[in-house]
Amino acid sequence: MSRELRVIPVPGYGAEDVLVTEAGVFTGTKDGSIFRITRDGDRIERVAATGGRPLGIESLPDGQLLVCDAQSGLLSVDPESGSVTTLVREIDGRPMRFCNNAAVSSNGDIYFSDSSTEYSIEQWKADLIEDTRTGRLLVRRADGSVEVLLTALAFANGVALAPDESFVAVAETGARTLVRLWLTGDRAGQRDLLVDDLPGYPDNISRGSDGLIWVSIASPTDPVVEAMQRGPILLRRSVTKIPAAIQPKPKRTVRAMAFRPGGALARDEQVATDRFHMVTGVREHSGQLWLGSLEEPAIAVLDLD
Repeated sequence: MSRELRVIPVPGYGAEDVLVTEAGVFTGTKDGSIFRITRDGDRIERVAATGGRPLGIESLPDGQLLVCDAQSGLLSVDPESGSVTTLVREIDGRPMRFCNNAAVSSNGDIYFSDSSTEYSIEQWKADLIEDTRTGRLLVRRADGSVEVLLTALAFANGVALAPDESFVAVAETGARTLVRLWLTGDRAGQRDLLVDDLPGYPDNISRGSDGLIWVSIASPTDPVVEAMQRGPILLRRSVTKIPAAIQPKPKRTVRAMAFRPGGALARDEQVATDRFHMVTGVREHSGQLWLGSLEEPAIAVLDLD
């Protein structure tokens, strides 16, 4: 594509997700910081620190930020005072290992993912290659109660609600699918696939202002990773013990796809650039596509047609 990707540096590594609000653009970095950025990128301020590793960021009905912190759990963050409140840290008496992404319903229910019960974010490659399928989709009801909705997910990742909130979708990074759990109607409680056989590994997902479900594609399908996932468990476990320099790595691509609520592909945005890669967060807002990355000290924005 010939369109220019505008890259906005942030003073921290790994701006994994991005949230666009009237108050500004928010992202979180590896050192635990939450930053607010003006849409022109001219002003950046650190508004809070979670003490962990913030990943997915959403808006709560009361104006607070909902932060999925891989180390600290599900948090509410006040971007004005910087105060941090823990909403969910444990599930059935056990701390979450890898709180990742969320979506907030109109009634205040929070759907969120726990990527793995075996590995933390520092070992995300191990979970992906070993294909532990210990990921979960959970919900924190408006009354504070927590339920486990889906288990045995292949690295549960991004979460998004349908425009009419008839279903919630969760990305399976390891299986390259979007799993759909129906919430209303005759199919309520049933699980199926919204999208199968994605051309790469999905990370965060979100519902855009255009009503589409946007999916970040962190890296194209890697035949080596695919073969490892099908190999003997001893081989899979040995791969992550070899030096990091020769382990499989995400390809340097920029890609995000958008799907209609029925699962049909609506957009496939790819940008050739050496200035940004590994898109792990995506947010469409008023004709612009905002991107985050686990591997970049920056966010990026692309004007859509």
